[in-house]
Amino acid sequence: MTFGDNVKGFEKLQQTIPHFIMESFRRNENRDILHCKVGNDWQRFSGKKAKEKVRCLSLALKALGVEKGDRLAIISENRPEWSFTDLAILSLGAVTVPIFTTQAVEQIRYILENSGSKILFVSNKKILGHAEPAIATVERLEKIILFDEDAKPENNGKYLTLKELESLGSTVEDSYEKLISEISTEDLATIIYTSGTTGEPKGVMLTHKNFTTNILAISKGLPILKTDRSLAVLPLSHIFERCVFYILCSNGVSIHYCPSFDQLASLMGEVKPTIMTAVPRLFEQVYHKIVKKGMSAGGWKTKLFVWALDIGQKYWDAKEHKRKVPTNLAVKHAIADRLVFSKWREAIGGRLRFFVSGGAPLSKKLAYAFWAAGIPILQGYGMTEACIVSANRPEDNKVGSIGKPFDGIEMKIDENTGEILVRGDNVMLGYYGKPEETAKVIDEQGWYHTGDVGYMDEDGHFYVTDRLKDLFKLSNGKYIAPLQIESLLKQSPLISQVVVVGAGRKQVGALIVPDWITLRQTLEEEGFDVKNLTNEELCEDPAVIKRIQKDAYELTKELSEYERVRRVYLLPREFSIDKGEMTPTLKIKRSVIDEKYSEAIDEICGS
Repeated sequence: MTFGDNVKGFEKLQQTIPHFIMESFRRNENRDILHCKVGNDWQRFSGKKAKEKVRCLSLALKALGVEKGDRLAIISENRPEWSFTDLAILSLGAVTVPIFTTQAVEQIRYILENSGSKILFVSNKKILGHAEPAIATVERLEKIILFDEDAKPENNGKYLTLKELESLGSTVEDSYEKLISEISTEDLATIIYTSGTTGEPKGVMLTHKNFTTNILAISKGLPILKTDRSLAVLPLSHIFERCVFYILCSNGVSIHYCPSFDQLASLMGEVKPTIMTAVPRLFEQVYHKIVKKGMSAGGWKTKLFVWALDIGQKYWDAKEHKRKVPTNLAVKHAIADRLVFSKWREAIGGRLRFFVSGGAPLSKKLAYAFWAAGIPILQGYGMTEACIVSANRPEDNKVGSIGKPFDGIEMKIDENTGEILVRGDNVMLGYYGKPEETAKVIDEQGWYHTGDVGYMDEDGHFYVTDRLKDLFKLSNGKYIAPLQIESLLKQSPLISQVVVVGAGRKQVGALIVPDWITLRQTLEEEGFDVKNLTNEELCEDPAVIKRIQKDAYELTKELSEYERVRRVYLLPREFSIDKGEMTPTLKIKRSVIDEKYSEAIDEICGS
């Protein structure tokens, strides 16, 4: 089977998302293709059952007065109802407006009002309780439809359950096929509001064509098989997982929903995925847990673990740079694989063919470690405004790069600024209600200006070095790219979160939230008595600060003199969405951090 065989013939379909997905449901009507854990049991949906769910929901929405172009919002964790609802909305030519469950009340209110959503779908009682203050103030909302029946308030006609909506749809005699025949490739499919690291969120308008061209291009570019099993852990509200769902579903891949990161480890063991998407933060957490476990084993086991990590780095470095692997190194790697790395693969189900990583750069050290363990990570690249743009391929992978663009997508580097530019049918229609903002990022030739700085190597692989808006100058005029330095620092098992700082100051510094369990364990092994110290006290202890500064300096010593991190400031709690320090997609709001910790930054960087 060649790449893209699962979607062969889809080019002949009308280029809309429902046409692609419903055709895949038809092809796989007797297979269980969507799965969700409910309690201790798995709820399974065959292609036939999934198709009927979408049909009933779309006909019911039509009966409620939903028309082409209407906006309908969804706030829910990952679950099949999210996808059924989304597909039902799109089948009417209406527009899906996803909202993150972690978004603040004011952001929920802004999105509902700005988008003009007339119906809101809400997952459960907890999420409804969180969103209710926003819902109460949005007069345009005609209906709130709840996935869980026990979430429905009594004696309130504005609320319906999804089950009630589906029952209504089963009585409607309209033709579903007629409904989807009236939508076209150029129709607006979704408005996704950007995270808003600066200013208010902008609504990114994406058409059916933006998604379906992605489905076809990536299906041909990556080895996606009908026999694959996937675990959807990234929020469906995010562009990455949304695109991935459409792509995998179109290819008949068996998809398992993971509602939260907390359930990831247990579900990976059950599902045994063969293909999966993730973000660097997830790999960092997994890697640090593995290192922590290996280092705490003690005696010869710890020595074996350290030896295996070193052999793995050397082995994959030689493989990636197409050097001949010395026989003795190959033998050592085979031993390391049998004794150490095989256990890594077992922990993630033992069947994984490859991960696709996106959202931020993944450090080479972590990538090498996973590849050496037989867990390939293909780093990719995309953004809300342009869906999935590029990725490494299994047969053409360069660790540290974001790979090459998929078919039909152009990429280039701006000669003056070093910015990465993207052009193709994947690029958004524009920002909803903001033509001036759209004109700032899409030029007259159709190039979307990503805001990412990078370069292309001699083989056509692209690399991201930082965000244009995140670059800052030291007082000596030297430019600093914080993202790359942070990627290096995250290799330390002692560091959980890090923000590189120093704009306008004398030198680079880092605000660091330690990995408290690993830090305490390491300090005790090195002779420190920390049992009775709180996290706050550890943050102020000169010996503790010096110990983490040692890691920070070692990890950045290969950089230019002015880029090295010599001083750090320790924080007792993690940066959070609730405190306004991170976006719902876990990106740091640097302007907030700079203002909030200005005194600390002055202390370590010089004012």
